[in-house]
Amino acid sequence: MKKIELLAPAGDLEKLKMAIIYGADAVYLGGEAFGLRKASKNFGIEEIQEGVNFAHERGKKVYVTLNIVPHDDDMVGLEEYVTDLERIGVDAVIVSDPGMYTVIRNTIPNMEIHISTQASVTNYQTIMFWYNLGARRIVLARELSFEEIKNITSKLPEDLDIEAFVHGAMCMSYSGRCLISNYMTGRDANRGDCAQPCRYKYYVVEEKRPGEYFPVEEHDEGTFLFNSKDLCMIQHLPEVIDSGIISLKIEGRVKSSYYVATVIRSYRMAIDEYMKDPENYKYNKDWLKEIKKVSHRDFTTGFYFGQPKDDAQVYTDSSYIRGYDFVGMILDYDPETKIATIEQRNRIFVGEEVEVFGPGKDYFTQKIENMWDKADNEIEVAPHAQQILKIKMDYPVEKYDLIRKGRED
Repeated sequence: MKKIELLAPAGDLEKLKMAIIYGADAVYLGGEAFGLRKASKNFGIEEIQEGVNFAHERGKKVYVTLNIVPHDDDMVGLEEYVTDLERIGVDAVIVSDPGMYTVIRNTIPNMEIHISTQASVTNYQTIMFWYNLGARRIVLARELSFEEIKNITSKLPEDLDIEAFVHGAMCMSYSGRCLISNYMTGRDANRGDCAQPCRYKYYVVEEKRPGEYFPVEEHDEGTFLFNSKDLCMIQHLPEVIDSGIISLKIEGRVKSSYYVATVIRSYRMAIDEYMKDPENYKYNKDWLKEIKKVSHRDFTTGFYFGQPKDDAQVYTDSSYIRGYDFVGMILDYDPETKIATIEQRNRIFVGEEVEVFGPGKDYFTQKIENMWDKADNEIEVAPHAQQILKIKMDYPVEKYDLIRKGRED
């Protein structure tokens, strides 16, 4: 069996570091051009260099997305940009467009190129088309079942890897090829600027009654008929690996560091447990419980078990389920005094109960008895964004451990 890769999103440098610390084998990120996530902070060349150095020092990889569907103007500067990516040691680029592929292959012929899910690859012949051009990894379209994937992977060359999304937001259109954003807002989803109109509220108008709006009756305030559930396959890890998928990809470059750390942590534990003894592997329900402590929608298994039909959409609401808040990250810990230095991310009060967790270990719960600011003044609340504070911990902690608290609402 090939090594299974856990591939994490990195919307900025902090998220890249958290993904790797919490167990990712590789990360994918977007630069300041040519990628599909303008909403994330993205990376300048110097930041990509820092990210590559951080990853490579820990034996991990970095892939850069160049997966827009480009117009001619979008191709300007591509040769210089990919030359810089090769120089700083990026492990692969992710491409969907044949023109982009051709320019990259001609400019830096030794760079590994992955074919993006945006290319909508759904069959063996298309895979072999890209393979014969030199691609050695295909990111499958989300619209394939396990049966179809196994049929494909059973025939593939040994040096070709298959990657697929196993967790995160789903698009109501075919692997992201949506034109609603262009029509509704003028923002081009296929050039990285989707306005997510699939999450809007919609009504029906009957053609002979212009101006009369009728809610679709799932909800008396309207309906969210395009609003997809989030994909989650952590309960079906054996089926994912058995299908021949080598790289398990997590969606979420615009999500928080807390989201990335939490989701990667659970999938890391699940993969490691499976790889220890595949035949006697047992799913641990706590992995999913932990994932549900980050902001998420209801979950679906997507197309893996066939057409999702009634299971794919959330018709009543487009909001996220938020049961916990991310309140702080450990910066330092003194084992003698048991005092942790923390960077605040949401308000924390003395007397609150919090959960503390880190990569590869269980969380613990404690009540905050005392807090101090960075000048050692005792405080009752830490209300300021990224405020530095100190808390005495009930158990030892490490740098990059995270603190969360349950929401009252």
